[in-house]
Amino acid sequence: MNTKVRLQLSVMMFLQYFIWGSWFVTLGTFLTNTLKFDGAQVGLAYSTTNLAAMIAPLFVGMIADRFFSSEKVLATLHLMGAVFLYLASTQKTWGLFFGAIMAHTLCYMPTMALTNSIAFGQMKDAGKEFPGIRVLGTIGWIAAGILIGKLHQEASSVPMLVGAAASVALALFSFALPHTPPKSKGQRVTFGDVIGLPALRLFKDLSFSMFALGSFLVCIPLAFYYNFTNLYLTEVNISEPAYKMTFGQMSEIFFMLVMPFFFSRLGVKKMLLVGIAAWAARYFLFAYGNGGALAWMLIMGVVLHGICYDFFFVTGQIYVDRQASPEIRGAAQGLVAFLTYGAGMYVGSLISGIVLKKYTAVPPAIGHEWQTIWIIPAIGAVAILLLFAAAFHEKKTSGAVSRG
Repeated sequence: MNTKVRLQLSVMMFLQYFIWGSWFVTLGTFLTNTLKFDGAQVGLAYSTTNLAAMIAPLFVGMIADRFFSSEKVLATLHLMGAVFLYLASTQKTWGLFFGAIMAHTLCYMPTMALTNSIAFGQMKDAGKEFPGIRVLGTIGWIAAGILIGKLHQEASSVPMLVGAAASVALALFSFALPHTPPKSKGQRVTFGDVIGLPALRLFKDLSFSMFALGSFLVCIPLAFYYNFTNLYLTEVNISEPAYKMTFGQMSEIFFMLVMPFFFSRLGVKKMLLVGIAAWAARYFLFAYGNGGALAWMLIMGVVLHGICYDFFFVTGQIYVDRQASPEIRGAAQGLVAFLTYGAGMYVGSLISGIVLKKYTAVPPAIGHEWQTIWIIPAIGAVAILLLFAAAFHEKKTSGAVSRG
């Protein structure tokens, strides 16, 4: 890959995740403190990304992969997404806001697969070249958090306006990206292929079934972190909470780099268990920390994000790659993504919203009963940890089930 193409792909990844990071982290704070929506409505607003994640593969698989070049689809979706994100920033009523943010996420979520497709299309050795490009996405998310944090605009519509502007910028930049023609043009692609049905044969293996179930379940408590950490840090008076939350992405980069060291010594099961345990530890730290003398506990909970994400999700992707034969590997990864970022996070968003609403402090008190709110996902993570430890067994062989 030449330097020009590497630079193009790096800018693409930076902007792709800058857009999402600019508004997603602070949305709960804006909806709660400024628009005065209740917890259930905030949970529903966050669930739009999960609904869109379930629908996005259908769009990419049935349309983008068959009819249009990826860079043109990317430009169109980001331009439309910018319009809807701007409209969302102007709404004051629940129904209109929900409709606008749903429309934006339906435009945005397919672009995650499209940017990967464009990047892979320019690489000779994705295993060596992709991580160096993809890390710019994490840096883009961090940059967005730092910008919003330094602007002190967590409770305003400014984050969505920043995201809309970045979306326009990526839409225009997309026309300068390398041409990536539709990879399945002229081929028959079925609905079952798109949603990963060929990978269902993997469920004949009890351990894989437990891995899939655990992956779904662990995303339920995960939603609490993504949806409400910024609101929590704001209410306990942690300064520049959006900036502080980027420590989680910084740790994600670090633990990604040291993962090979741990992986060779711990193996799949222990890595997954450490990841789930980190989730539980994070929520206990949130529950018993505070914005004063124990503020370090809250920061430590944020920093644990690197272990939570890398040790579970990245290890899980490696496990699936090992278990699936080459012809169904893509379908298997897509199926697990559907169960986690789609279904699991969707259920988690709904449950977390209900919990937030239930434990909103009764006037004249201000804020929420955060210790109870965080104890709930902490206990859930512990339960999943015990289930996973007892029922999941790592096999040394791979691919046998997928060929059955």
